[in-house]
Amino acid sequence: MTLDFLGTLERTHMCGDLRAANDGQPVVLMGWVNRRRDHGNLIFLDVRDRTGITQIVLDKERGAAAHLKAESARPEFVVAAVGQVRLRDADLRNPKMPTGDIEVVATELLLLNDAKTPPFSPAEDAIANEEVRLKYRYLDLRRPEMQHNFRLRHEVARAIRNYLSDDGFLEIETPFMTRSTPEGARDYLVPSRVHAGEFYALPQSPQIFKQILMVSGFDKYFQIARCFRDEDLRADRQPEFTQIDLETTFPSQERIFRIVEGFLTAAFKAANITLQPPFVQMTYDEAIRHYGIDKPDMRLPAMTDLTDTVTPDLRTQLKIEQALPILGFVIPSAGTLSGTQKRSLIEEIRTFFGETGLDFLDVARLKTNETFAPLAAAIADEMKPAEADLVVVITPKLGTPERWNYDPQWIYKKVGALRLELAKKFADKHGLFKQTGTAADYKFCWVTDFPMYEWDEEAKVWQAAHHPFTSPHEDDITSGRLVSDKGAVRALAYDIVLNGTELGSGSIRIHRKDVQAEIFRSLGMSDEEQKARFGFFLDALEYGTPPHGGIALGLDRIVMILAGATSLREVIAFPKTARAIDLMVDAPTPVSDQQLRDLSLRTVVRT
Repeated sequence: MTLDFLGTLERTHMCGDLRAANDGQPVVLMGWVNRRRDHGNLIFLDVRDRTGITQIVLDKERGAAAHLKAESARPEFVVAAVGQVRLRDADLRNPKMPTGDIEVVATELLLLNDAKTPPFSPAEDAIANEEVRLKYRYLDLRRPEMQHNFRLRHEVARAIRNYLSDDGFLEIETPFMTRSTPEGARDYLVPSRVHAGEFYALPQSPQIFKQILMVSGFDKYFQIARCFRDEDLRADRQPEFTQIDLETTFPSQERIFRIVEGFLTAAFKAANITLQPPFVQMTYDEAIRHYGIDKPDMRLPAMTDLTDTVTPDLRTQLKIEQALPILGFVIPSAGTLSGTQKRSLIEEIRTFFGETGLDFLDVARLKTNETFAPLAAAIADEMKPAEADLVVVITPKLGTPERWNYDPQWIYKKVGALRLELAKKFADKHGLFKQTGTAADYKFCWVTDFPMYEWDEEAKVWQAAHHPFTSPHEDDITSGRLVSDKGAVRALAYDIVLNGTELGSGSIRIHRKDVQAEIFRSLGMSDEEQKARFGFFLDALEYGTPPHGGIALGLDRIVMILAGATSLREVIAFPKTARAIDLMVDAPTPVSDQQLRDLSLRTVVRT
């Protein structure tokens, strides 16, 4: 088989562009052979590019040379077809294809490159083996589903960039090679050849640089930034990721919220979803009390506090610990269970809680008991379930562990975790999270007033719950709680959450050197360590730093949700596996001894 050269031939249309209105037009199409069907004197090639597929007809009577070449064509061959558009016969049209009303009758066919038989066909709808997909990523990315995901990613990023630019934000790049800063995960380190024994760090975020840009008077900054974190991976994490990063001066929280809601509305419009801001707002404490988690999935009903519904006498009779919360929740449409299924579910719930001191209260059995029937009615009145809903009520058993004394939110968090676990269990059968392609699928909320510090029980120290550049509430600064009661200090921090996934975090920043130094000290950092690690930043705060704040949202996560994907790997062109390996290029790999000597390094393998 002899391959052809492209020469001066130019493409006139993309494969997905042609419609009935193009009937009779001469065209030149180029792309990959998606499928080939040989009917003797007629050969049909479905030719694919990133816009779609067009059927090419090679008729031996109209073009013997082109037909002969088509006999050699196989899937994934690269071809160019010169011909004329014609309408298909009415009974041969394909309503499932955008180009299904037409075909191209080719008078010339160029075979521009051949192809080995691929390990899987890009024409397949789904490929089960993800490692094979990642090893042959260049083939995987040819699949229409993946092409759609990356067109969507492009449109979303463009909409965000345009919105922020129109709102007066400047796009400014910050360094990839910087110094290590505390961001909550391990840094990727880059050894310096020029400065032997010293290292740069890849940025976990542009945090300090964007704050310095505010010191510099740029007022409104944004960047679609690449960031790096050396942490364990999961479906919604990758070691390198992209975030929508912004910062502005003289902001209120509400101003930040309006900016984010604006660019998210523009981004979702690019995916044909019309959002209706403003989004719901709740404090961290409210999120824990109503949902048991600081990333509430509002597609499910909130938890109901039934503490006041169960009297002390009833608690005694039902062997429920006095004074601790009683919480209930509803799983929509999941209540149509047989007796055996209900007993199995109760056992599953008790296994979930283990020895925590929490138990399941069977409301259905209460209804059949004359003494407790009024309680069942009161619970139903509080929770208002539909007849087909599953009602779950969790009570603290007598002798509940003393953990309640030092972590009063743990019951809410544990019950909230069960709520999500059961929702996932029943999701497929009852369509709990079914995508309908409308704004109703997307439940946004803002969570505010996070704790400034969290207690590390193992190390017995207070740590920054977000990052140490987050400002406390003003009254927590002036009241002295920074020193006297760290557990009560609230941060001017906020998260934007969508369907139980944290899209991004932000805060109003510390803009005064005295407050920043105090926060560093409260985290156990000496004045000498502050100067060594952040001297340049503390110095900058002394030169008229304005109040400022910002946020960073994960672009990968936004596109993943819009694409209906379950993993970030579906919307990142060249992702890593769960073991942080790039299977396509086989990275990471060892380097030569000479490269190590140039960097004044040697490797020691831990066993």
